[in-house]
Amino acid sequence: MKKRVAILGSTGSIGTQALEVIAAHPDHFSVSVLTAGGNADLLIEQAVKFKPEEVVICNEQHYERVKAALFPFNIKVYSSASALVSVVESDHVDVVLTAMVGYAGLLPTIHAIKAGKDIALANKETLVVAGEVITALAKQYNVSIYPVDSEHSAIFQCLAGEQDNAIEKIILTASGGPFRGKDRAFLAHVTKAQALKHPNWSMGAKITIDSATLMNKGLEVIEAKWLFDLNASQIDVIVHPQSIVHSLVQFEDGSIKAQMGLPDMKLPIQYALNYPLRLKSDFPRFNFIDYPTLTFEKPDLETFRNLAIAYEALEKGGNAACIVNAANEIAVDAFLHDKIGFLDISDVIVESLAKIAFVGNPSIDDYVQTNEATRRFASEMIQVKV
Repeated sequence: MKKRVAILGSTGSIGTQALEVIAAHPDHFSVSVLTAGGNADLLIEQAVKFKPEEVVICNEQHYERVKAALFPFNIKVYSSASALVSVVESDHVDVVLTAMVGYAGLLPTIHAIKAGKDIALANKETLVVAGEVITALAKQYNVSIYPVDSEHSAIFQCLAGEQDNAIEKIILTASGGPFRGKDRAFLAHVTKAQALKHPNWSMGAKITIDSATLMNKGLEVIEAKWLFDLNASQIDVIVHPQSIVHSLVQFEDGSIKAQMGLPDMKLPIQYALNYPLRLKSDFPRFNFIDYPTLTFEKPDLETFRNLAIAYEALEKGGNAACIVNAANEIAVDAFLHDKIGFLDISDVIVESLAKIAFVGNPSIDDYVQTNEATRRFASEMIQVKV
């Protein structure tokens, strides 16, 4: 039987690549739900091609246009926050690919889990913000969470067949971003255009800035804790500029397994959607001759403070990671709108972590309140800077 897929965030980088994977394997997958924020034109194009049962356009200004365009195809169109969480509960959905950016992916993921849908997780913020709650719900509702991030997919693949062998540690690789080797004096003057030029990956604006600040790697460290049931001391980060080794697992006997390949998100997307079976693909193949040298180095935690901040939040627990995530989302958006400098992003996060009330054992309501309070505080702090 075909797996019926709901894609939350179908017009973004992960969503569009997921649709390429699905189009390449029409005997294995079909599209049941597509959702987008505001890119109505692309959403309409996708819906006409893949004929989902339902579509959600979150920006209500585009609702009538999307509805009219898809009316001839008998596709149901919605536009509301409640619609976003209800479509993932539909009977015609088997797996939900959460490719939305940021905190917005949390509540739809919770509803999908409670409806018994397996999750292909590309929205790392869901586990960063509420990892303890999400993993507990997945266990309660017997739902599998398949990682889509290339690093976590690499760990997941390395662990195949190793369920009886304890992990000593995992090693997440980082490209180092566009500013690897630069000092803080240089970073004080970098522009948005410079920060958006990632050396290896083609991604959305927010995650590209996170990669430049190393916050993306920090969020991945927190995500890895929940995905693989580890503590902070078991999660290392190493800078690997070529982005060929996607991550590694070290076992108790000292043996290390690595997953390698060219930088291409379609492979981890496909692996998550069709797990445990691998599908034949025409993805470009890695050739060692083309990469005679693979290099590795320590991350610079003093220059790129965000990775250290993420480790601090992980050690602190409670709602600390929720604070970090919310402050980072506000700060990155401000940087992208030329309101603050590159180094100010870390300052906003540090100050928020210091000022927002800490909750040791948060509920979902606590996470929601923490997110809202942090966003207000960070926004006010940025206004003062401006």
